[in-house]
Amino acid sequence: MVEAQEAVIRITPLAAEKAKEILARYGKEGAAIRVYVKSGGCSGFQYGMAVDERELEGDTFVEMHGVRLVVDQRSLPYLVGSEIDWVESLMGGGFTVHNPNAISTCGCGHSFRTKDQEGEARTCGH
Repeated sequence: MVEAQEAVIRITPLAAEKAKEILARYGKEGAAIRVYVKSGGCSGFQYGMAVDERELEGDTFVEMHGVRLVVDQRSLPYLVGSEIDWVESLMGGGFTVHNPNAISTCGCGHSFRTKDQEGEARTCGH
């Protein structure tokens, strides 16, 4: 386990409150919100989030506003400097990622492309 010295990824106070609500529903002591990137989506990469109790080799942990975030070593380069926020719209609320590494994003806001793009674009499922 690698503890982050600086916040390589941040979460806003509002998003942290929503994350705490989600973690409380799972009732798993010590669980974190795992933030990751995977190939897919219409722009090449897409974001994912999950409640996770595991500590995998190379994981980076950040604790902010009472929420523990974890990022795997493969996803970390794509997420450094990102901020997780919560947005409300007429269609409901959800997490969004403000990522300085993304040079373009899909209209759905769930997928993105980087300067050194890997992966192939796929049809958007949103």
